[in-house]
Amino acid sequence: MNKIISDTVRIIGVPMDLGASRRGTDMGPSALRVAGLGASLRELGHSVAIEEDIPVPAMETRSAEAASARFKSEILSVCETLCARVKRCLDEGEKPLVLGGDHSIAMGTVSGVAAHYREKKKSLGLIWFDAHGDMNTPGSSPTGNIHGMPLAHLLGTGDPDLCNIGGFSGKLEPDCVALVGIRDIDDDERRIIRESGIHAYTMRDIDEKGMARVASEIINVVAEHTDGFHVSFDVDGCDPAVIPGSGTLVPGGVNFREAHLLLEMCADTHRMTSMEVVELNPFLDTGNVSAERAMGMILSAFGKRIL
Repeated sequence: MNKIISDTVRIIGVPMDLGASRRGTDMGPSALRVAGLGASLRELGHSVAIEEDIPVPAMETRSAEAASARFKSEILSVCETLCARVKRCLDEGEKPLVLGGDHSIAMGTVSGVAAHYREKKKSLGLIWFDAHGDMNTPGSSPTGNIHGMPLAHLLGTGDPDLCNIGGFSGKLEPDCVALVGIRDIDDDERRIIRESGIHAYTMRDIDEKGMARVASEIINVVAEHTDGFHVSFDVDGCDPAVIPGSGTLVPGGVNFREAHLLLEMCADTHRMTSMEVVELNPFLDTGNVSAERAMGMILSAFGKRIL
């Protein structure tokens, strides 16, 4: 495996499935660890700090409360803790790699990164890789599952408490956000995305332009006028043939090499501040193949090259 200039990576597990309908994403961090993520990052040349987990209550010990935002109070608490931990990592010169868990954890991760940059009066870009828009709000969501709402709340739309994780609302400028891989969007959500001001790249865009061109455009969006960018990587952005181990599969997604190319191009910029990987469900997998492939994609984002 090729060596790179070392970074200190802090792996943070967030074993949460409170934001989803289907159980099992709480085991995602364990699946990636079993695949050998920490050792592989070290082999690549990174220093890997002692791994840690954010405590998450079990679904069975709680009631869902409001149907429009299920398990809101528990998710809010986890995300506030994660926000503080991610910010501290960056303050101390470490690069956070957050392992989920369902995609609601991104409200904590991105809030922490944004808080660090805000304190330094710097700007942040965001790549949101996903089959879904994640731009619903409690008022538009057909399910009340918060894993379908994190991007809207990071942009300051939706429930005031979820918008204000970390003590401020509007974590990013919409023009510095790229949503990529989408192919399953709710009707109200489609309007929200169009009105938000973010840059959205559907699977049709990838089909027509090719991933190399789309990835170049995305990097311009998130890096040209910012001081760095975060990658929020939902494994269901990939085609189910590539990553079968997810509870939110949608056919017709990004293929194996397209996903690697996007992440390799992110690594080439040397501007990626942090990353999270979410919605991996080993209970729906076969032989941990999805975790192994997801780990390979993480390594691409952290600098692994073919030559």
